[in-house]
Amino acid sequence: MTPQVLAAELHAARARTHALTADLEGEREFGPRLAIVNPPRWELGHVGWFQEYWCLRRVDPDRFASARAASILPQADRLYNSATVPHDTRWSLPLPDFGATRAYCAAVLARTVERLERRCDADDAYFAQLALRHEDMHAEAFHYTRQTLGYEAPPLAGGEHPAGERVSGDAEIQGGTFALGAAPGAGFAFDNEKWSHPVTLGPFRMARAAVSNAEYEAFVEEGGYRRRELWSEAGWRWLAQSGREAPLYWKREGRDWRLRRFDRWVALPTDEPVTHVNWYEAVAYCRYAGRRLPTEAEWEFAACWDARAGRKRRNPWGDEPWTPQRACLSQASLASVHAYPEGDSPWGIRQMIGNAWEWTASAFQPYPGFSVDPYQEYSAPWFGTHQVLRGGAFTTSPRIGYGGYRNFFTPERADVFAGFRTCALEAA
Repeated sequence: MTPQVLAAELHAARARTHALTADLEGEREFGPRLAIVNPPRWELGHVGWFQEYWCLRRVDPDRFASARAASILPQADRLYNSATVPHDTRWSLPLPDFGATRAYCAAVLARTVERLERRCDADDAYFAQLALRHEDMHAEAFHYTRQTLGYEAPPLAGGEHPAGERVSGDAEIQGGTFALGAAPGAGFAFDNEKWSHPVTLGPFRMARAAVSNAEYEAFVEEGGYRRRELWSEAGWRWLAQSGREAPLYWKREGRDWRLRRFDRWVALPTDEPVTHVNWYEAVAYCRYAGRRLPTEAEWEFAACWDARAGRKRRNPWGDEPWTPQRACLSQASLASVHAYPEGDSPWGIRQMIGNAWEWTASAFQPYPGFSVDPYQEYSAPWFGTHQVLRGGAFTTSPRIGYGGYRNFFTPERADVFAGFRTCALEAA
């Protein structure tokens, strides 16, 4: 990326952050102390701190020396370093007020852009892209916070979702050997995506559409949350502890189900993907349906392998960049599982990028030969305890939502805009 392109994207990411947080000043700056959210005043400052830490405070010649350049903001490391500041203390730190926090973020951005204009070698470009994607992730996290706390939908522009013909049934995928993961020189990649390595898959069948609210409603109505045989040991323990009888944010009114979307209760949108279900719920549904979750290798193969060309694409639709016609990314709302036909994979599978994250059967583990990147806290601490999700949601930036990105959450998390699609138990 050129300095001009990087600067434009950094400004665009910050504009989105501002749109998502502008109405959180005042009584909402801290909110309740929950394990799955951060206080917005702290999170906004953390976004600015991360950009400053990696883009401005690297010390030459040893860019990762312990004696880093000083922050614009005194004591910033003690306030905002998520690796050293315990989560439950973030509500009681002596944080600058909301206006001062915004000013700090603005000063960091201005200095970052100025530095890129003066010098933009490979390291500078890498860390600018790291900070950019980090801000994208927190923009998505602000969506989760707003949904969790029942705030209004963020004031973001969103166009019509491109309609498509209804898709059903399975795509028959012949299998084969392909390179799972990011190839060197193919652009920015997180350390957990490195590096591509050969994986051989047998034939399998994958659903052309994600599981919809209507399909999941049938599971609920047929006693899915009461049938022990459908749940794993860990899933059944979670269910007993949670007392859940339906997905998070569902409630019954008479004979009908309603869904809370941010601050509003709406009639259950039957054609939308089921969301806010955790990994245990996804596995239980699969057992009910006589199906299974795809592995992440199967998911990436189905999303990106072009059998006719004998090569892997960057995205289901090809190597071309995202457009609003191809995937439901950076949008204001969810779409029908049948929308966005221009984004179909080579196998005719719909919406493998965008709309809702998709749980996979795979535990989050390093690829062969894994080596930690400078941001050491990003991947390594979470291997073995999280499950992989793929694809992106309507809240996800196109910079993150691409065919090789590996998202990861613990299996009980349901605050994420995540659903799933299924595979047949047998190949044919």
